[in-house]
Amino acid sequence: MEKALSWEIDDISKRNNWIYSDKFSSGGCEWYAEVDPKGSCCSDHLSLFLCVGNPNPLRPGWKRRAIFSFVLLNQSGQVLFRSSEQRKYSMFCAEVPSWGFEKALPLTKLGLLEKDKLTVEVYIKVLEVVHQGKSTENDIIDFDGFQISASQVFPVANILYQDPHYVVDFKPENQWVQTKYMYLLGLVETLSKPPQSLSATELSNAQRDLTALKESGFKLDWLNSKLEEVSLEWKKAAHSSYESGIYQLEERVENVELSLSDVIVELDKVKTKSAAGAQVSSFQFIDFLIKRFFLSCFSFSKS
Repeated sequence: MEKALSWEIDDISKRNNWIYSDKFSSGGCEWYAEVDPKGSCCSDHLSLFLCVGNPNPLRPGWKRRAIFSFVLLNQSGQVLFRSSEQRKYSMFCAEVPSWGFEKALPLTKLGLLEKDKLTVEVYIKVLEVVHQGKSTENDIIDFDGFQISASQVFPVANILYQDPHYVVDFKPENQWVQTKYMYLLGLVETLSKPPQSLSATELSNAQRDLTALKESGFKLDWLNSKLEEVSLEWKKAAHSSYESGIYQLEERVENVELSLSDVIVELDKVKTKSAAGAQVSSFQFIDFLIKRFFLSCFSFSKS
């Protein structure tokens, strides 16, 4: 990897908002770095991210595959943090235009910096550049050992970083942790679907998995609220569908009643003709009524 950026930040401990580097080029692509000195999701660590520069004008299906690393140093050049290369590469795309480290440097170390200055170095090796292609939302991405679609990266990241079980030294190869997180990711995927597309079985399974995870020690009150919200929307959609079905059935009954009414009118006409001397056999009469009524019903059901 080549050193693509060396960026010195003054008064780092006094900063409260996101800090952005100037844009720079590496591997024929434009990038910039961003730092949250107060931690984007965890208030006890500084957060670091590498972002694609100005992604909005890029063509649909664009993506960049790259290996990157961050190094944080004090003014004397002492390394305070060096990001691990646990991913072979990261895929940047429309759904995931940035990658980084939520928990990079403990904030307690910022107070020990000489002259309150922090140097951020970024090393990058670009492996692939695609300017235009098919949608990347379903591309499979490795996220800390989990194989998930690009469209799920940010929801999953929010889950993992809010969970107290997820720490800086998280090891997805731990079988217990991996199994529990796979249940958690499946639960999130279910609750991300439109409520009306879910079945009663899926909601029941979601409640079962959520209960099991909570019993395992996961703090998931926020996800419990999401499940309650989805369940309520599902019930509303089911009730609306039920009422619609009742209305259609009532409409069918009304049409059948109208058809029967027409048959009765025809019957009266036949009786009148018969009384006037028309020769109509009982079999012809019954055959006429049956055909007339069922043709009316069939015609309605087809419509």
